Amino acid sequence: MENKGILIYVEREGGRVHPICYELLGKGRDLADKTDSKVSCAVLGSGITETAQELVAYGADTVYVYDDESLATFDSLAHKQNLVSLISEVQPAIVMFGSTLTGKALAPRVATAVEAGLTSNCTALELQEDGSLLQVRPAFTGNFLAHVKTSSDITMVTVRYRALEAGQKDEGRKGEIVKKGVEKVDSGVKVLGKGEAKPASIAGADIVVCAGRGLRNADDFELVQQLADALGGVVGATRPLVDDGWISKDHQVGFSGTIVKPKLYVGVGVSGSPQHLAGIRDSGTIVAINSDPSVALFRIADYAVVGDLYQVIPQMIELLKKK
Repeated sequence: MENKGILIYVEREGGRVHPICYELLGKGRDLADKTDSKVSCAVLGSGITETAQELVAYGADTVYVYDDESLATFDSLAHKQNLVSLISEVQPAIVMFGSTLTGKALAPRVATAVEAGLTSNCTALELQEDGSLLQVRPAFTGNFLAHVKTSSDITMVTVRYRALEAGQKDEGRKGEIVKKGVEKVDSGVKVLGKGEAKPASIAGADIVVCAGRGLRNADDFELVQQLADALGGVVGATRPLVDDGWISKDHQVGFSGTIVKPKLYVGVGVSGSPQHLAGIRDSGTIVAINSDPSVALFRIADYAVVGDLYQVIPQMIELLKKK
């Protein structure tokens, strides 16, 4: 990897920097320190100048700010145009995006425009002895890990939320904040209205209650939801339940779904496939509830409850309500 530096696209969600950007900064800072290069960020939006100093505190050397009313609402074509111009100017070796809806809409457009290789949905980035960047991503629905090296001058990646570690904030860090002129684009996109905000992703949840094949039918998710509510958490599910249409894909926990790192993970009727265990391995405390004492999840659980979930969960809910 040549010392041309790393550029991170900073996504904003609900008026704030998306947490995945701090993870990208953590990895970007690590890679830059090893190659004696710099980390820069590009943040686009309206009323975002305050964001720049926070990005410096988390590891950015330079923050390029595109602050204009025309960028108040995300438009992939407008963001692409300005990012492409910035990439042509600073010539980074690596460009990083979050593997979010926004990142997935933007990264391929930018990669095509600058003729760069793009590896999507990465779970790890590793610097090789020759200085090249090895990109690791799930393949074949999570059954294998693909190790990718990019041959183009610029390497572009989208990275899963919670796959990397966020860097430490240092209020004393110094960096350069550069205000850029905005290239306005008539993309033809008009915002007619905004729907209700979606619930937060399970990736950012502190408590996840995950249902597995031990659940008898889709209606029994109501029992799982009651436990999640009592704990102040969210509901997750293993892949078979998602494949059967019992719950939507955004609830899928595991390497082929969403990697989670909650403070508390409760597996309800979860056997523990390798892909699922890989997606929860960094959880703080793991509780497993299953009538089969031989399931794989029990081997990594901090607390194992051998019993019928239909008897155990109501008792847990009752105790939690009393507290």
